[in-house]
Amino acid sequence: MSQTTTSTVASGAPQVRSTGAALREFFATIVIITCITIGILIYVFILGNPNNFEGGDPRNNPLQGNYLGIAYKGGVLVPIAIGLLLIAITMSIERAITLARATGKMSMEAFVQQIEYLLEYDRIDDALALCDKQRGTVGNVVRETLVRLKQVKDDPKMDREQKVVSIQKALEESLALELPMLEKHMTIIATIVSIATLIGLIGTVLGMIRAFAALATSGAPDAVALATGISEALVNTALGITTSTIATVMYNYFTSRIDDITYRIDEAGYIIVQTFQAKN
Repeated sequence: MSQTTTSTVASGAPQVRSTGAALREFFATIVIITCITIGILIYVFILGNPNNFEGGDPRNNPLQGNYLGIAYKGGVLVPIAIGLLLIAITMSIERAITLARATGKMSMEAFVQQIEYLLEYDRIDDALALCDKQRGTVGNVVRETLVRLKQVKDDPKMDREQKVVSIQKALEESLALELPMLEKHMTIIATIVSIATLIGLIGTVLGMIRAFAALATSGAPDAVALATGISEALVNTALGITTSTIATVMYNYFTSRIDDITYRIDEAGYIIVQTFQAKN
């Protein structure tokens, strides 16, 4: 009976890991679908709440000063624009958490300084322990470099230049494995910068078409249709510009953070190589 339980648990463990890996792989898809769905729900049930309109009917004009009703009159592109805004915010939060973990527990500058100090006194094991404590991308890459340093340091089959090349190769290989994690989902944020603006532009064009159609009606222009068209144009423009601005700021911020991380890694690698050459 116990064997069956053990077998079940053992066979179930890979399935749990597989599910977790699948969720990470499709995280972006899940976020996009969820945010667009939430955008639609916000448009229908919050912006389109009958209490926001005259006579309790969303087909009527919004109540005076009711911005939710005005946003609802922005048209069918409003929920998409809201969804893009939510995607930009969600992805920004995810990237902020990921990059915070990548830097490790202590500041990167202090970590590199401590690594330099430990190597100066040939305390490689203590430097490895510090990397285990630091964790994150910086800690992982520096640890792999130190492990290679420890392996080749006293290898009689390799000369000094071969050892240096081997250490540098370990740094490059470990960094190449970590970079995709740092840059993951950045393309989504960059894409939203352009898409949000285009969505706002399309909404503006559709709203102006409706506004000019109201002016072209026979007799007196339909003031309600004219106001609705202008509202659709301005609401979509505002949402598009807002989303694009947020995405642009966050993309530039995360790009600078990634550059800073890679710079610190290169600095640590340079220190490791220079210290090794000075002592050998």
